[in-house]
Amino acid sequence: MLTFEQKLEIIESFPQLTRKDVSLKRVNFQYEESLSDKKNVVYHLHPNGNGFVYAKGIQGYKTDDKGMVNIRELKAEELKELIGKSIDQLSKDYEVETNDEVFEEEKWANDEGHTLHMVQEDDMWNVYAGKNLDGTFPSYNEAKQYLMEEGFRKRYY
Repeated sequence: MLTFEQKLEIIESFPQLTRKDVSLKRVNFQYEESLSDKKNVVYHLHPNGNGFVYAKGIQGYKTDDKGMVNIRELKAEELKELIGKSIDQLSKDYEVETNDEVFEEEKWANDEGHTLHMVQEDDMWNVYAGKNLDGTFPSYNEAKQYLMEEGFRKRYY
């Protein structure tokens, strides 16, 4: 297990993060440039080595109900990778544009290479796996949230 100081060294190697000291000698690290409401990447890093990293929607990580992964037992490379993915996740803008452009289709893919397509049809947002309907949603944001929770990311090709 990495010590508190080793974890701090790894976390502080990410210049995008801002340190925020909190109660009981715990430390948070925030990503101020986040395009999401979430700013905390590292949450409650404690001198005993316990702490959390925000990983909601990141494929391959089991999160709690707040989208956090416990980092107590992570190795150095695992911690670096997770923080990098968290920053990447919070750097992406998934909000729908509020202009008069016609929405045609979006391609979404996961880390395993599976793709889904989101299409606006009438007043609904449909997600397709090939020609098969995977889900129907009343808003773009609900469809987007579903795709993100399933580990998919919007692809720009």
